[in-house]
Amino acid sequence: MEKISSDNVRGLILALASSIFIGSSFIIKKKGLIKAGASGTRAGSGGHSYLKQPMWWVGMISMIFGEIANFAAYAFAPAILVTPLGALSIIVSAVLAHYFLGERMHIFGMVGCVLCLVGSTTIVLHAPHETQVSSVKQVWNYATEPGFIVYTSFVFVLVGTLIYYYQPLYGRTHLIIYVGICSLTGSLTVMCVKAVGIAIKLSFSGHNQFIYFETWIFTVLLLGFCLMQLNYLNKALDTFNTNVVSPVYYVMFTTLTILASIIMFKDWNDQNGTQIAMEFCGFVTILCGTFLLHKTKDMVGSRVGPNLLDTSADTSARNSRQLEL
Repeated sequence: MEKISSDNVRGLILALASSIFIGSSFIIKKKGLIKAGASGTRAGSGGHSYLKQPMWWVGMISMIFGEIANFAAYAFAPAILVTPLGALSIIVSAVLAHYFLGERMHIFGMVGCVLCLVGSTTIVLHAPHETQVSSVKQVWNYATEPGFIVYTSFVFVLVGTLIYYYQPLYGRTHLIIYVGICSLTGSLTVMCVKAVGIAIKLSFSGHNQFIYFETWIFTVLLLGFCLMQLNYLNKALDTFNTNVVSPVYYVMFTTLTILASIIMFKDWNDQNGTQIAMEFCGFVTILCGTFLLHKTKDMVGSRVGPNLLDTSADTSARNSRQLEL
């Protein structure tokens, strides 16, 4: 096991802060969406009444703080380290959902939380060092290599198919549609985040990267991808149970982001087989934890708290939809 670099330590601290803010934001925004759905068209049906809810905006601000911390973490540490730590936001979200949304967590869900912590620790201890980048032009060269262009093209085609063909048919009954769009887009978002984060980091060190058009292309793409993710994540949260959305989104998003990072930055080139195997084991451990968190929702009935607006019949119908991925 190599000594953890100072940049990786900075990335780790920022990623932990990000998980706390983002995990909390899921719950706060869900509360806002519930209130908005009672007085207007639900987000899952295309409504935007949640924009008038202060609670939703508090959740949005919490998510922004989390994303800023996450953004900064990617400037210091590789995606293979930062992205899996998003599992901690699942733990925060699951615990808060239990107390504030009446979404009960089974004992095996608690075991799932422990597995997420163990897996995250394993990845932290064996993560590769950040690829040294001297300019955004170097990142642009990585992004325009044939392997990453093929991956990007695949993402665009699949996202387009999900949005224009499958979403109208299965969007409200199959969670995989909304989460798939968010996750596929998210893998490209992270690559743009790394590019812009590196540009800001280098600019603060005295090497202005905003004189290059490549920096602005990454910035525009980043904004576009973030807006798309936000739209479909709201649809998923409003339609399905939070304790289902969070882990499924995490698993898909993390897997695709690590794949994109390996293709673009070649993170594993300087590591030996043992280090790669330990990272893989850590990731599989996290997947097992998120799987437990997901499946244990089948073992408990929804406890409708005083702040929830669903009737028992509506709750039963929604629980049926939540199990169809």
